[in-house]
Amino acid sequence: MSGQGSLQVLVVDDEPAIRDLLRATLQAEGYGVIEAATARDGATLAGNRRIDLFLIDLGLPDGDGVALIREIRGWTQRPILVLSARTQELQKVDALDAGADDFVTKPFGVAELHARIRVALRHAGPLVSSGTTLVFGDVTVDLLARHVSRAGAPVRLTATQWRLLEVLARHAGRVVSSRQLLREVWGPGHGEQGHYLRIYVRQLRQKLEQDPTQPQFLQTEMGVGYRLLGTGGPV
Repeated sequence: MSGQGSLQVLVVDDEPAIRDLLRATLQAEGYGVIEAATARDGATLAGNRRIDLFLIDLGLPDGDGVALIREIRGWTQRPILVLSARTQELQKVDALDAGADDFVTKPFGVAELHARIRVALRHAGPLVSSGTTLVFGDVTVDLLARHVSRAGAPVRLTATQWRLLEVLARHAGRVVSSRQLLREVWGPGHGEQGHYLRIYVRQLRQKLEQDPTQPQFLQTEMGVGYRLLGTGGPV
C-alpha cells in the first residue's frame, strides 16, 4: 500500500486483467491506485476522493467513457488519460474534445504508459502563463512576445502559422485533436476541413524541423491530431 503522500491514480476499466496490470505497474512506481469497473463507480470515486490522475477506458458497461471524461472535466483540471482500443480513432477524438489530455492505446507497453503519465503530470494545469517560453530542438517560442527563433535567428511566420503554433505550444506534450485545432485557429465553421490543417502543419515543419519529412517535435497522431514536444520554462 502506498503512503499518504503518493500520487493517486483512478483507474476506470471493466476488464479485471487490465486493472490488475495497471495496479501492479503503477504501484511499483510508487503511485496509489483506486479502481472502478463502471462509469457510475468511477464518477462516485472521482467526486469523493483526492485524485491526481485519471485513466479511463472508453468502453464501459454502464455508459460512455467520453461522457465520464466530460463530467470529470467539468470540475477538475487534473490530467485524464484515455485507455483505448486501437480501432477507436473517432472515439479518441471525441474523448480529447471532451477534455482528455492524452490516450494510451490498447494493447500498450508499460514503458509507454509511464512516459505518457509523466508528461501528463508535468503539464498538469495550464502549461503557459505570461512570460513563458517553449523550447524544442534549436527552436525557441516566446508566447508572450509572439516571437519564434531557430538557432538564434528569427523565424517569420504568417498569422495563421503563428496561431496554429501557439495552440500546439499551449498544449505542449499533449495530443490536440484536429477538430480542436481547426476550431481554435480557423473558427467554428471549419471543424471538418482537415486539409487546411495538413497544409499548415507541413509549412510549420518546413520552418521548424531539421528534417520536415521525419519530424521530431511536431508529431502526427494518426487519425486523431497533432502533438508538439518541447520543454517550457520562465523567460
